[in-house]
Amino acid sequence: MKTLVIIPSRLSATRLPGKPLLKINGISMISHVFKKAEKANIGEVIVATEDQEIIDDVIKNGGQAILTKKQHKTGTDRIYEALQKFDNTSIDLIMNLQGDEPLMNIDDIRNLNKQMIKNKSQLGTLASNIKDSNIYENKNIVKVITKEKLDNLNFPEALNFERKILKQSENIYHHLGIYCYQKESLKNFVSFNQSSNELKNRLEQLRALDNGIKINVALAKSSPIGVDTNEDFVAIKKIMEYKS
Repeated sequence: MKTLVIIPSRLSATRLPGKPLLKINGISMISHVFKKAEKANIGEVIVATEDQEIIDDVIKNGGQAILTKKQHKTGTDRIYEALQKFDNTSIDLIMNLQGDEPLMNIDDIRNLNKQMIKNKSQLGTLASNIKDSNIYENKNIVKVITKEKLDNLNFPEALNFERKILKQSENIYHHLGIYCYQKESLKNFVSFNQSSNELKNRLEQLRALDNGIKINVALAKSSPIGVDTNEDFVAIKKIMEYKS
């Protein structure tokens, strides 16, 4: 099966404008992410963006990018437009990576791709163990509740996704913003209107569950920090500059 990796990215992030082009070790964050995706070596990698500056930056750093229209409601709608503009006849799976997670683990990306192929799932994602109890209350960190306890081998279904969980119960994990779609599932997903559940919780994956698209979850080795605020950026920059 053939996988295409698409990374949606835009400059107008509300909490940290210009985020994709912030530099770490002299390279923009979006370019760090696509280089990481290329290292995973599961398929061709393209960035989908509404901003010419991002296109120029990605190309300058040796990547591929597709210009999309501005008025997309979600990143998934953006990657679908990019997929349609790409020669996708031989593509079976689309991996959607977040442009603000340069510390994503390559093994986790590969494992999600492998589980999708092995289980012929409609849609898959990743989650990691919660080690800090404050995460349950933090509405910026999305949690997923799964049918079964996650281990290194299984790929159980997600029952629900929530931003805030008040009582800790079984099978709750830290959801990571990475998705892998069967091409047909992605096409179906974007054909549905945004569900009230999705809009209320600001979680686009609820549109899939509300319309009968099953989401399977694989266990990730690590929880990369996503960059939503300037503090997140400073923290990630420190880690990455120290590593290099």
